[in-house]
Amino acid sequence: MDKKIREILEEKIHETMSMRNEIALLVKSLGYVEKKKITLQDGSQEREIVPGLYLQGFGHGIIVGRLYNSFHYQSRRILKRDPTQQEFSEFIKLLKEHENELSEITS
Repeated sequence: MDKKIREILEEKIHETMSMRNEIALLVKSLGYVEKKKITLQDGSQEREIVPGLYLQGFGHGIIVGRLYNSFHYQSRRILKRDPTQQEFSEFIKLLKEHENELSEITS
């Protein structure tokens, strides 16, 4: 990955970390909850509400989407082209390097 793009993404990760409250408010304001299918003893099925799982996943989606958008935009702006498969793999590696930090934002 281009050094300048990596630096911009590192900054974007840190900026996103400081937006924890905004992201949490966005997720909660939409009122989404996950409904998990469970089977009862009589064989019937119903859905059980599991709010934390879906909200956390939705928050991760916001974060990854924000970072992916920045990665793609900066590649086009700086390199004047779409990112290659190799650069995309390096982007994934960067996300994995910051996985713990990014998980803290939505926990």
